[in-house]
Amino acid sequence: MKFYDEIPSPVGWIRITASDAAVLSIHLGAKRLPEITPNVVTDNAKKELQEYFLGKRERFSLPYTLEGTEFQKKVWKALGKIPYGRLICYSEIATRIGHARAVRAVGSALGKNPLPIVLPCHRVIHAGSKIGGFTGGLDKKRRLLRHEGSLPEIKP
Repeated sequence: MKFYDEIPSPVGWIRITASDAAVLSIHLGAKRLPEITPNVVTDNAKKELQEYFLGKRERFSLPYTLEGTEFQKKVWKALGKIPYGRLICYSEIATRIGHARAVRAVGSALGKNPLPIVLPCHRVIHAGSKIGGFTGGLDKKRRLLRHEGSLPEIKP
């Protein structure tokens, strides 16, 4: 069974989807559901996300499950190692996971990240300090980077 909850945030409504044991996905800018079905996992995720937006949390400890290819999982796990407020480029992720030439594939995996913010794909930019893309939209990426104090370091 899946459980759902939603929270308002500076980047729009966020929907949390969870199982009995772990968060399955976080959707930024989600359309409101007619009915939510929270559980302990969604409650905890909601609390951690609220703490993040209040500036009281830099790392997440919520349990999550990743479903994707082995390559995608490597990319997503590498995201979790990017420190709060720091930026790295796509090629650095590719190098860290042992696929230095797979920069475009890294970008594709980031676009399918099921846990934005928790696995901070917004902290990944193009070489040369260009902001790059973001599934949630560049405005949301800029807001998240501004929230973490790293927006002034990058070029539009």
